[in-house]
Amino acid sequence: MVKSSTPLTPVTRKPSKVEGIKERSNFLREPVATEILQDTTHFTEEAIQILKFHGSYQQDNRDNRIKGQEKDYQFMVRTKNPGGFVPAQLYLTLDKLAEEYGNQTLRVTTRQGFQMHGILKRNLKSAIAAIIKSMGSTLGACGDINRNVMAPPAPFKNKPEYQHAWQYSEYVAQLLSPQTGAYYEIWLDGEKAISAEENPEVVAARQKNGTGTVFHDSEEPLYGTHYMPRKFKCSVTVPGDNSVDLFSQDLTLVVITNDKQEVEGFNIYAGGGLGRTHGKEETFARLADPIGYIAKADVYDAIKAIVATQRDYGDRTDRRHARLKYLINDWGVDKFRSMVEKYLGKPLEASKPLPEWKYEDFLGWHEQGDGKLFLGISVENGRIKDEGSFRLRTALREIVQQYNLSMRLTPHHNVILCDIAPDQKQAIANLLVTHGVEPDPNAISQLVRYSMACPALPTCGLATTESERVMPSVLQRIEVLLNRLGLSQEHFVVRMTGCPNGCARPYMAELGFVGNGPSTYQLWLGADANQTRLAQVYIEKLPLDNLEAELEPLLVYFKQSRQPNESFGDFCDRIGFDSLREFTSKYEFQGALEPEIALQDDGNGEQEAAANAATAAKARRRITLREPVYAKLKATAESQGKPMTQLVNEAIEAFLQGQ
Repeated sequence: MVKSSTPLTPVTRKPSKVEGIKERSNFLREPVATEILQDTTHFTEEAIQILKFHGSYQQDNRDNRIKGQEKDYQFMVRTKNPGGFVPAQLYLTLDKLAEEYGNQTLRVTTRQGFQMHGILKRNLKSAIAAIIKSMGSTLGACGDINRNVMAPPAPFKNKPEYQHAWQYSEYVAQLLSPQTGAYYEIWLDGEKAISAEENPEVVAARQKNGTGTVFHDSEEPLYGTHYMPRKFKCSVTVPGDNSVDLFSQDLTLVVITNDKQEVEGFNIYAGGGLGRTHGKEETFARLADPIGYIAKADVYDAIKAIVATQRDYGDRTDRRHARLKYLINDWGVDKFRSMVEKYLGKPLEASKPLPEWKYEDFLGWHEQGDGKLFLGISVENGRIKDEGSFRLRTALREIVQQYNLSMRLTPHHNVILCDIAPDQKQAIANLLVTHGVEPDPNAISQLVRYSMACPALPTCGLATTESERVMPSVLQRIEVLLNRLGLSQEHFVVRMTGCPNGCARPYMAELGFVGNGPSTYQLWLGADANQTRLAQVYIEKLPLDNLEAELEPLLVYFKQSRQPNESFGDFCDRIGFDSLREFTSKYEFQGALEPEIALQDDGNGEQEAAANAATAAKARRRITLREPVYAKLKATAESQGKPMTQLVNEAIEAFLQGQ
């Protein structure tokens, strides 16, 4: 039985630089506490690492870089909302902060929190303090620590298993929350925030030891001086509901109920994770493994045992190898389970049988089960904004103000409005439509509905190319291609990131784009629509200009050889990449498929229409549009709900036919 924690690292290997920064921080206080008081535009590198634990990243807006001048420093603040729950007061505070201090937008994250971008250092303390005072938190939203605990977002009041999942997502978040006083000392000048009381069972479990899971007489009884080797992601879900992408998590609890619909225990999954590095084969995406079953009475001890195993044996010398997925991969599931059982002090039971996992986004109108309704609203790429006739941010603010509605954020970066009285339904629907927001998920592009993209450029320092800003045009191009090939009714899960860290979970997509240089992406294929299987890399470097030329033969093959009701991801997995490449190598473009037009900025105030011919030579043809023409084209496309490329083709065809 484990009596005390093991050394942080093997004596022959030097800990990474970040381990020293954490050790010197005095439990996350310094140098943030000192530097937040300084009249500077940014923090030092050491403070940046500690600032992450407090829920903020220092960023540089690369769009505003001027050679020879200081970087355009700004800060992203991320909230921590277990189960995605956001009370009305907190949402209105975040909306106000986005206007006063941010870039006038809010972004729903893929971990059911909010991000605000564009905050200046001089406003950072005011922004975080306002969030805390509105019953919110940013503590642990980033850093080497447990991140936001996810749960299915659907507010079903007549399904006890869902209520148990929300409850335990909150309890797990409490258990794994940092205990240091640094957060309130720095952002509230030591004033303790008014917050809901912790579950007494959680408080007792946090202090309980006997098997080496706790550091006694420490400000951080579970984490110790060095916290975790890297970030630690958790979720709680119910049997069959994979809205949380459970296989991508470090730790997932699956609620198991008895005949009375009371919590009996939990199936445990561990070891998932998607972050990787291009050209480093030792880094890879990995699915979580089933570890076993634990009774309700022992669930907190089991969580602590898993955390302690990763805390004490995770790699603190190489941050690329520091996630739990690498420890389980190196050890194997049996050895990992054995170590967890030593910390737990008892064996885990065999996992309980579960139904097949299904993905659900919960968009549209639904009965809550208590006489009220909830409405899931699709938020493209999670960006809540006002732009032209599309005024989602204004609509949500007015709805929350008028009806005092709470919301739940979804793992697919959408928004669910909760507790809507039936007599409010029509007024809310009308308000959304008036502001250019479509409440019916079946009335929007299904490619858009099931897509995700990370923010990437210009603010993410890791991004090597675009993601959120280019995703709408990529989806338009795919949609035009599908229509042209007679596949207009097909849709699949498309996800994109600007780097290989996988924040939008592209490795679980049927069609995944992973940034690999300017305007260049890895293309990943073969995951399934329910996110239970990893995709595999099909093309290492795909210039975005060649999108249609590379996708067309794959989609033609899919159309010709699919099985009844087979999805694109399942088809790619069944056929195999050798067969896909063989078909593609022999595929001949017949000329009936016209070149796709992609509008791009030429950097001189004009817009180019870059025609990427669907030919083996992949020739590029360019025509230039004057800025006023482009502006009118864009406005017309938005008003008609059509891709600009479609309007360009229609206009040119009509003109040529009239000659």
